[in-house]
Amino acid sequence: MKTARTIVVGITGGIAAYKAVNIVRAFVLNGDSVHVVATPAALRFIGKPTLEAISRHPVYSELYEGVAEVRHVAIGQSADLIVVAPATANTIAKLAAGLADDLLGNTILASTAPLVIAPAMHTEMWNHAATVANIATLRSRGVTVVGPGVGRLTGHDVGAGRMEEPDTIVAVAMAALEGTPDAGQPEQDLVNRRILISAGGTREPLDPVRFLGNRSSGKQGVALAEAARARGGLVTLVACNLEVPAPDGVHVVQAGSARDLQEALSASAASADVIIMAAAVADYRPTDVRSEKIKKEHTGDTLTLELVKNPDILAELSAACRPGQVIVGFAAETESDPDRLLTLGREKVTRKGCDYLVVNRVGWSEGFATDRNTVLLLDRHGVIVKEASGSKMSVAHRILDVVVQTRLP
Repeated sequence: MKTARTIVVGITGGIAAYKAVNIVRAFVLNGDSVHVVATPAALRFIGKPTLEAISRHPVYSELYEGVAEVRHVAIGQSADLIVVAPATANTIAKLAAGLADDLLGNTILASTAPLVIAPAMHTEMWNHAATVANIATLRSRGVTVVGPGVGRLTGHDVGAGRMEEPDTIVAVAMAALEGTPDAGQPEQDLVNRRILISAGGTREPLDPVRFLGNRSSGKQGVALAEAARARGGLVTLVACNLEVPAPDGVHVVQAGSARDLQEALSASAASADVIIMAAAVADYRPTDVRSEKIKKEHTGDTLTLELVKNPDILAELSAACRPGQVIVGFAAETESDPDRLLTLGREKVTRKGCDYLVVNRVGWSEGFATDRNTVLLLDRHGVIVKEASGSKMSVAHRILDVVVQTRLP
């Protein structure tokens, strides 16, 4: 019979606190004994009754509760694993400094168990030099850091800082509990590799006001850039009208139209070890771009546009590929039938001549502008070498896993 392990889930005062319920539930369903330590701020986002019902144990939050039983030390001493999700910028700073002004801080200092944290905060806070230094300090002490991902934050903000999904956090935490080396830490398998990534959607101008475009937000390409940087790569991101911020630590080149993208990629392609074409590129552009705004008063009830094909950038990059260089393309399809989707992917990888093709279904509510993705990764022969589903950051790492393991020496 399995012996229940004691897992402490620390919850701090961030809007992502509601996701911690599913983390607690997953550990309980796994047969573990789960104890929640919530900061007072966390309980302003989620109530004790919910956490107690799911964990099946009392929830503690006050440092001066249970003094007679020395609870501020006992919880940490009994823990086999501590997971803090969400871990706010404030909590991360206190952990890095070794502060213990609340029950969670005392619990962590009193424990020798593996510590896993899942940061969650706004992009500016995540990229702030203080947070960057604090994360580096914690990692140097052996703390496992999961995420954060790229996605929608509070309000209308979108960018890096979104807490990783509960299933990812639990998987990394279990790996840490089992003693997997560097659990959750990206392998440094792209050190000094030059990675060229395109992201976003091109826009083909009709006039100074209007354009033909697509619904790509650039989230998957940005996640790829951040993941490649985290794995030690020297990343150049060609950004096409991104709706999310580009990650820090990468070289960004702006591109608007397909021809702009072609020019930007051509300038860097020769020196790149890996090229990932995640941008959604317009197949056609207007033959005539007006110098002034098109007015309906002048054009009448109908407007006819003549379009001309754009260059096939992926095919051009594949044709010019040098030995040892890896080219990865993307194919966004609306086909709902899995077999037909696979057929379309196989036809496309043959036409494009790239080393790998990432095939994903898109639609009104999937693929574009969402925080999750489901993909098939085909090799140049049309063989499925990887299937991945989850947050776009998780999918980004799975794509890079294939590139590293099967192509790079």
